Amino acid sequence: MASPRRAPCTSPPDGGWGWMIVAGCFLVTICTRAVTRCISIFFVEFQAYFGQDYARTAWIHSIVDCATMLCAPLGSLISNHVSCQVGIILGGLLASTGLILSSFATSLEHLYLSLGVLTGLGFALCYSPAIAMVGKYFNRRKALAYGIAMSGSGIGTFILAPVVQLLIEQFSWRGALLILGGFVLNLCVCGALMRPIALKEDRKTAPEFLEQDYVPEAQKQDLKQMSICSPLIKAWSHECLCYCSWKEYDFLLMPSFTVLAVSVLFMAYGCSPLFVYLVPYALSVGVSHHQAAFLMSILGVIDIVGNITFGWLTDRRCLKKYRHFCYLFAVGMDGLCCLFLPVLQNFPLLVPFSFTFGYFDGAYVTLIPVVTADVVGTSSLSSALGVVYFLHAIPYLVSPPVAGWLVDTTGSYTASFLLCGFSMIFSSTLLCFARLAKKIKRTHLQSLTNDTNTKQHIWTNGAIAYSVTGELDQKDVEFLAADTNSYSNR
Repeated sequence: MASPRRAPCTSPPDGGWGWMIVAGCFLVTICTRAVTRCISIFFVEFQAYFGQDYARTAWIHSIVDCATMLCAPLGSLISNHVSCQVGIILGGLLASTGLILSSFATSLEHLYLSLGVLTGLGFALCYSPAIAMVGKYFNRRKALAYGIAMSGSGIGTFILAPVVQLLIEQFSWRGALLILGGFVLNLCVCGALMRPIALKEDRKTAPEFLEQDYVPEAQKQDLKQMSICSPLIKAWSHECLCYCSWKEYDFLLMPSFTVLAVSVLFMAYGCSPLFVYLVPYALSVGVSHHQAAFLMSILGVIDIVGNITFGWLTDRRCLKKYRHFCYLFAVGMDGLCCLFLPVLQNFPLLVPFSFTFGYFDGAYVTLIPVVTADVVGTSSLSSALGVVYFLHAIPYLVSPPVAGWLVDTTGSYTASFLLCGFSMIFSSTLLCFARLAKKIKRTHLQSLTNDTNTKQHIWTNGAIAYSVTGELDQKDVEFLAADTNSYSNR
């Protein structure tokens, strides 16, 4: 197959075909994240049809989410080394096949494989490459573009939740899954929109990298040694391959990315059970089926408002440098909402909850790729998003069954929702303290640098200039300079 035609080497256009990329990503989030959320509407149907408890039934949603996030690096790999278009089209075919096969399920184990593994794998090949492509086309208006693209999750949930409930009533859960299988084939159309673009920062080859002055000598030697791994490959091509493999994931050694990754683990654990158990919880306190589905619709439409407003606000000059704090504030507010949920036991009280939780959920979901790009840069965004979404996998797999086990054991949803709330608040607090510690360290280093500069005095005696410098260890000077340069580059 011929390689896809790439746009000329350029800076992010911040418009043009980029808006078609946003539209494609918008449809991808509808077909992946909105459909995944709507699987919770099938929860009661599966439980009644197969006669299983909460914990076993919850594994279906957990496996879908886990497979989507666990295989996100595979989606990034295909996008980076083949093309984003191929990855999304292939993912659409796999996801559709999984949903269609699920309509013929005869056991929960069948659903684990078809609806869980196969559909989740298809969503994984679509989700992270589409999100990363938006980051390649936008720089100045990146947060707004992500806000619009990620709002597909909320709009899709708002529209699909009542539609899926209606399909279940009209055609049973089997017919509803069959129709959803046809619907997600639209992912193939979305994949066709993803025109590749070659940015200047992506065009640097290994030899050019090795010639740069800012590359440490040790890294140059490591790359040169890596490039003679196999005599069967030409030296220049293998050097480029080794360089790309090293460069693609070098962000894993960045302390700021490590802290973000740990924070994401706790955030993912807290947010997943709410989407699984909101409808069952509403039914348990006497809310009707249509009202319970309407709560998901409210959550979805307010999610849109959170996507777009936070995306627009964090693109403003006054808030652009505070994106991390906007992200952790949104995560913390969702955690507080989960803590109050057990005392909301009727429909009029659950409606404000859906408004509040949906708004801040849309806010932090929009900022995940933006914050990741701020940490690792645009050139590593696709791989970094693959890792970030990969880190969602284990919490998404474990948290709904753990919450279901707590419901089965205690006979109440209180323990499950409290655990979710505290997990998200801890995620926010961890990131907050890490940012404050980094700011304090940076302030201390700048004060040391200023002290160093004040020790240097220059005077002139005729045509001869003399420089007297205070005593300071040379290694400390180099360390301070290197740290200051690295921070300014970020």
